[in-house]
Amino acid sequence: MTGERIHKSLWTTTAAARRFPALTGELAVDVVVVGGGVAGLTTAWLLRRAGKKVAVLEMNRLLTGQTGQTTAHLTELLDTPYHQLRSDFGEKGARLAAASSRASLELIAALVEQLGVDCGFQRVPMFRYAETDSQLRELEKEVAAAREVGLQASLAREVPLPFPVKGALRLENQALIHPRTYLLAMAERLEQEGCLLFEDTRAVEVHDGTPCRVVTERGTVFAMDVVEATTTPLNRLFLHTKVYPYRTYAVAGPLEAPVEAGLYYDSQDPYHYIRPQRIDGVDYLIVGGEDHKVGVEEDTDKHFAALEAYTKRFFPVTRLTHRWSGQVIEPADGLAYIGRNSASRHTYVATGFSGTGMTWGTLSGMILSDLILGLQNPYAALYDATRVKVKAGAKDFLQENAEVAFHFVADRLSRPDGHTLSEVAPGEGKILEVAGRKVAVYREEGGACHAVSPVCTHLGCHVHWNSAERSWDCPCHGARYSPTGKVLNGPAVKDLASRRLPPEASTDSPNTTNGDNR
Repeated sequence: MTGERIHKSLWTTTAAARRFPALTGELAVDVVVVGGGVAGLTTAWLLRRAGKKVAVLEMNRLLTGQTGQTTAHLTELLDTPYHQLRSDFGEKGARLAAASSRASLELIAALVEQLGVDCGFQRVPMFRYAETDSQLRELEKEVAAAREVGLQASLAREVPLPFPVKGALRLENQALIHPRTYLLAMAERLEQEGCLLFEDTRAVEVHDGTPCRVVTERGTVFAMDVVEATTTPLNRLFLHTKVYPYRTYAVAGPLEAPVEAGLYYDSQDPYHYIRPQRIDGVDYLIVGGEDHKVGVEEDTDKHFAALEAYTKRFFPVTRLTHRWSGQVIEPADGLAYIGRNSASRHTYVATGFSGTGMTWGTLSGMILSDLILGLQNPYAALYDATRVKVKAGAKDFLQENAEVAFHFVADRLSRPDGHTLSEVAPGEGKILEVAGRKVAVYREEGGACHAVSPVCTHLGCHVHWNSAERSWDCPCHGARYSPTGKVLNGPAVKDLASRRLPPEASTDSPNTTNGDNR
């Protein structure tokens, strides 16, 4: 995937990694972890420390998936307000959500010290600020709820930003980190201690059983337990009705005047999230936001443009050196799904991390390792992956799944973007209809064209072109493919099928033959 990704994150360009081998043939271990990001590596770390023989399978390079695209805010503040969690999960549930986030943050701090890695870990305050009176009233309510669930929350009238605000929710003892430096050190230590790490090894099938089998394109791994730490689990149909994929964007550039170290969030919808990070003697400012559903917008470059304009308008940054985007998986009821998969005895999942991937990814390792080891975990019941909270998630569940059904039908009936290759510009992708059949066509900068089926290999929705990332994105469950149809993001495990274009596709006269849209 690193070769396909157009935009590299600040983390990727400032922390080089060596290669790990690909799997060859068959292998037997105690636990196989699918996914080489924060959730997968933390799970592997805790299990290896408990004496388990562990293998980690990463489809591309370690930490080039969503962990590589994070903005790494280590915070107890969740995307779902605590007053809402208290209403949906009760007082005890809201307290456990806060306590679990604190436990995750403290585990990261302990591991940084244990690994002896210089990854810019720094304790800082967090500010969720208001710019209007109505936003301030909402924050006052959230400050009260945060205090009641045990957080060190206060209402601040002064916020160390270069522009005035009405006030802010302030949380103490949050943290900054260079996530890639931290996790690369963990990967190196894992290998030294006997954990098997495999790159360029894509899992295509997971079979629960005794033992379980994980089938890859390069061989099969047998294990007593399987952990799917893959942002979205592989073909877990029921779980996919409870999680919803969004794209989020980030930009970064060197600061030309100081911004006090901290985590900053405005109260817009979608909100902006801001923080500095010192790397190799340079103070960068990272600004993220502009979230939207995957696959519903073709002109995704406008979101980078909006973030760049916002950053330059409000902060002492005139030169932006990095831009990147990532996948955010929103849970139906506001909390991540972590635990044993439905109808499985030995397969575990971790997904729905919302905007708190570093903390909930780490928490996943804590919960899943305890479950596999047969230990009690105080947070396991709250995050149970099989739960259905009708009251909490009903509205989003109905709306999001109605949109999936809509796209499944409407995209088949929609008008194509064109009918001939001449309508596809260099560096562009379009859905063409040729000889009555829809094809997804990408033209390289040099002029060569690639044609693939537009039908997502997960559940059959049609993919849409993402101009900023040059990818084919599925609006139904968030699968993403390279311009040539290679899987970039699950839940799909198979590439888009290649298509041979008939001679008429090269002509300038449109072909309007009706026929199979698959």
